[in-house]
Amino acid sequence: MGNTVIIVTVCVDKRLQSPMYFFLGHLSVLEILITSTAVPFMLGGLLLPGTQIISLTACAAQLYLYLSLGTSELALMGVMAVDRYVAVCNPLRYNIIMNSSTCSWVVIVSWVFGFLSEIWPVYATFQLTFCKSNVLDHFYCDRGQLLKVSCENTLFTEVILFLMAVFIIIGSLIPTIVSYTYIISTILKIPSASGRRKSFSTCASHFTYVVIGYGSCLFLYVKPK
Repeated sequence: MGNTVIIVTVCVDKRLQSPMYFFLGHLSVLEILITSTAVPFMLGGLLLPGTQIISLTACAAQLYLYLSLGTSELALMGVMAVDRYVAVCNPLRYNIIMNSSTCSWVVIVSWVFGFLSEIWPVYATFQLTFCKSNVLDHFYCDRGQLLKVSCENTLFTEVILFLMAVFIIIGSLIPTIVSYTYIISTILKIPSASGRRKSFSTCASHFTYVVIGYGSCLFLYVKPK
């Protein structure tokens, strides 16, 4: 509900027609889609016992969409960090650098990167043979649970998937770390306390989201089995 309100508000209010809110709108769309890939099926299983059945094809589609959308979100979070860097460290050229063409291009790249980068991981997962059980102890088709029910040696696949997850998360985290290093350095050089507060307030919400988002990803998906 909150993400829908954000999208509608950004589209309706002309005062919010800026790069930051443009990215925020796409981030909200991604959040809605990520939730929609898992929650409806989970609620159906809770409200209608006996309906927690999903075909292998649907399971693959659900996993692919979930991972692709999540990867796109991470890429977009890195883009938003760079946007905040330009806003704080180079404000006079902000509108020139972050013009509509640039914003549209980086958003498209984020979406495409997310969907392309998860093709092989999902394909490799479903090339395994599943014979231990047809029950997944999870509310959606989680890759970790799928690897557990495989009757093959999954060590090589797990290592490759782990390295790819690290590459994706760290790759999107690097621009965030670099951007906030420069942002904090610039803010500390501002002589007035009110100026420092104003500059930091433009980044506070994104910084909080980054800490929560990356913290969850590192804990849930990057830790080895």
